Amino acid sequence: MILYPPAKINLGLRVVNRREDGFHNIETVFYPTGLTDILEFLPDKTGALKEDRLSITGLPVPGLVDENLLIKACRMLRERVELPYLMIHLHKRIPMGAGLGGGSSDAAFLLTGFNQLSEYHLPDDELEGIALKLGSDCPFFLHPRASYGQGRGEVLEAVHVDLAGYYLYLLNPGIHVSTGEAYAAVDHSGSAGDWVRVLQESPDKWRDEIVNAFEKSVFKTYPEIEAIKSGLYEAGAVFASMSGSGSSVFGIFKKGGNLPDHLQEICIWQEFIR
Repeated sequence: MILYPPAKINLGLRVVNRREDGFHNIETVFYPTGLTDILEFLPDKTGALKEDRLSITGLPVPGLVDENLLIKACRMLRERVELPYLMIHLHKRIPMGAGLGGGSSDAAFLLTGFNQLSEYHLPDDELEGIALKLGSDCPFFLHPRASYGQGRGEVLEAVHVDLAGYYLYLLNPGIHVSTGEAYAAVDHSGSAGDWVRVLQESPDKWRDEIVNAFEKSVFKTYPEIEAIKSGLYEAGAVFASMSGSGSSVFGIFKKGGNLPDHLQEICIWQEFIR
């Protein structure tokens, strides 16, 4: 089975407060992009495998194979159903640690892909429970569509965000921003208010209304990321923002065109949204 797990961007992100369980309550709007990884998996029906096998091509994925979310997803599924060991191949195109949710997307697509092929057909709430254990943004990727996220990001409500006719540019400077450090430094900013209404208006009106709470502290530590956002506005973006806790930055444009050379060099994806 070949699947295409997408990257996401955050159209605004507020950190409401710290929870007693150590996580944070947030408010954001997740939006899937056309940038995808390529994921293939095949059950071993011979019984020859004694563990799940994962091979990776494309962009480098740091860490041990046993710590990969795909392997963890297999183990969690196997706690609930009889699951043969899997041969998994991942072609990585979404950079890791970039605020794009690539690892979570891969794991969520393995869950839904298995569920489509399996005779067990786990209910949505059980899949969502597994996904949340894998990552706070993982439940979004079970049904990747524009969604207003609350709680840890798992309380989701589909929303209408119309970017048809706009161009999306996604840039990544190759800087790894630690999610833990980003949360430790962020200001708790309370409720976002009427974000959903604002996002249903033209992106031309988002600039002064839609914010990412991580930008203040991340830009202080990594001014080069702030320079990317400024550069996108100088190049004509109607809206630009960091995604997640960084380091990727996206720009939304009314017209396509060539970015300045220093931005084009770090542009990892561009698309015309239909």
